[in-house]
Amino acid sequence: MEKYVLENQESFNLKHIFECGQCFRWNKMEDDSYVGVVKNAVIKVKKESNKIIFTGTCDNNENFKSLVRYYFDLDTNYTEYKEKLSQIDEYMKESIKFGEGIRILRQDLWETIISFIISANNNIPRIKKIIDRISKAYGRKLEFENKEYYAFPTVEELSKASVEDLRGLGLGFRDKRIYNTTKMILNKEFDLENLTKLNDTKLMKEELLKLDGVGPKVADCILLFSLKRVDAFPIDVWVRRVMNDLYIHNEDENKVNKRELQKLAEDKFMGLSGIAQQYLFYWKRELEG
Repeated sequence: MEKYVLENQESFNLKHIFECGQCFRWNKMEDDSYVGVVKNAVIKVKKESNKIIFTGTCDNNENFKSLVRYYFDLDTNYTEYKEKLSQIDEYMKESIKFGEGIRILRQDLWETIISFIISANNNIPRIKKIIDRISKAYGRKLEFENKEYYAFPTVEELSKASVEDLRGLGLGFRDKRIYNTTKMILNKEFDLENLTKLNDTKLMKEELLKLDGVGPKVADCILLFSLKRVDAFPIDVWVRRVMNDLYIHNEDENKVNKRELQKLAEDKFMGLSGIAQQYLFYWKRELEG
């Protein structure tokens, strides 16, 4: 069992982080802690007064502290983000106050690609169940506090699944997309490592759109929630709604053009569109959802 303790950490609220729509492997426990699977580690996070306590089991090849610090992006100063965005207008200031403890996780690229293909036209409880079934069927078994957990399968492990196998796990129309994308990555028709070397958000997005099942919104989610491209701006129904309510004021929000939203975000949020999106998304969804 590994342990790592943070004291006086600003911008770290468990509910804000794990329930803002960016991740699917975390579950709230009866003691208000959250337990999740990160790579081959099972991690429990609990806040006690001014301390955040991480405990868990970790692969021998991983350093637990390094894994925690990287995954939770603990070396990024969110106070600076919030100060900069709060100067934009009262709406941003209010949404930041509401979700002040949000941090953008740095999730595994491969897992994030598959998870957000699954997320298309889906709801979070169902997404979580599908990912759990995939992990249990093809991933490595892990143990933590006398319970079984499963790592998300590697590309090689998931490539053993046929389209029919994936359909049997409840993927619906996404089965062929997951199958095709897995084969593309397995066969190096799409190189994950090369993607991370591009270091240009628009180029990275163009590459991601080559994957089956990855449209503009899914691509932006992958860019933001795995690759830390904080200028990526995923647009879903909640983001379109809040941006229309606050800034565009179209009587029919469904007529708001996504390009118009992208341009507005680029102009307004000073290269921090993805960070702003998370505050606005969480604020709108929690108050109205």
